[in-house]
Amino acid sequence: MRIAFISDLHANIHALTSVKRFLSENIVNQVVVVGDLVGYGASPGPVIDFVRREGWATGLGSSDMRVSMELGERSERKGVADQVLTWTRKMLTPEQNDYLRRLPPGGRIMTPVGRVRFFHGSPHNPEDRIDLMAQERELEALADSLSSRVIVVGGSHVPFVRVVGDTTFLDPGSVGLSLNHEPGADVAIVDCVGRRPKVSLHKVTYDFASSAFDIMAWNLPPVIADVIRTGKM
Repeated sequence: MRIAFISDLHANIHALTSVKRFLSENIVNQVVVVGDLVGYGASPGPVIDFVRREGWATGLGSSDMRVSMELGERSERKGVADQVLTWTRKMLTPEQNDYLRRLPPGGRIMTPVGRVRFFHGSPHNPEDRIDLMAQERELEALADSLSSRVIVVGGSHVPFVRVVGDTTFLDPGSVGLSLNHEPGADVAIVDCVGRRPKVSLHKVTYDFASSAFDIMAWNLPPVIADVIRTGKM
């Protein structure tokens, strides 16, 4: 059983279509989106429609929640993030907004190696952040509470894998706004076979120049285009 995990699509349709092409060449049994379909990028509606059409299992991300539930600004997010989220609300149809609002906070998958849990931030709040660099006893306690062999989270925009005891912790990185100093879209594939799941991380090339152009064409903050081009904040 092979599962592809992608996260933080951030309204980047060029990156997402290249990821779909990559997955058609690297066959998987299931694709899971670990939240944040919108935010930052210039194509929120097309990205939502794309994910809906594919029927991929999808969890609610922090940007998705802020757009669809209009929770207001947070002081630490004033500036680029909230500027784009405000613009995004105006770009979505009622149906697209309703789709985001109805997304579950995460999900679980039973596999041959055990239970897989995925959520954007924490099991009950997309805006929380689990520290995958925390002490082992903290992560072991989390794994025990969730009874999971694989725990997948999003939000950092940097691919990361760590094995603690019998549990694999994974952040697949970001499709639409990767921050690991290399432009491209991040994809993680988990092979759920044998005694321990095997994780492979992939960087998918795409037309990031067109994504950056779309940012400028919609008069969104130029810094986003710079990040797309370089993979650096």
